[in-house]
Amino acid sequence: MDKNYITTNGYQILQEELYNLLNKERPEYVRLVNWAASNGDRSENADYQYGKRKLREIDRRIYYLTKQIENAEVVDPSQNSGNAKIYFGATVTICRNTDVEQTLTIVGVDEIGGVNKHYISWRSPLAMSLLGKSSGDEFECKIQDRVDVIEIIDVVYG
Repeated sequence: MDKNYITTNGYQILQEELYNLLNKERPEYVRLVNWAASNGDRSENADYQYGKRKLREIDRRIYYLTKQIENAEVVDPSQNSGNAKIYFGATVTICRNTDVEQTLTIVGVDEIGGVNKHYISWRSPLAMSLLGKSSGDEFECKIQDRVDVIEIIDVVYG
């Protein structure tokens, strides 16, 4: 399996979610399913069916998180502080096509989405194009069906 690069903060979030699923949510649904099963006919018991379905979802997520944590390669972005080159964990300010300024942070695949809309996966085409480049570099990047001219304005870690 590929390495799962992740920031220290992202790793902690995965561990907290796994802990919560194992020690809070799953036991709660196990109790619900046991209670629902004791009520008799399971084929028409909505509580039982919902509880079993929810347990399967939780178990799938536990399996996924366990594998991601096992394969995690934790990277502390602050180790590159002061570096002008772009590595995993960098927060990069770019200018697209000389008119759209954007600030992005290159993180692990499990860290994108949610409230941090400026996070991009290190596996994304833009991040792959940025890695190894420095502040002041300019290049073309094909994203979906268009080609953007990207200028790197600033690189920050931490």
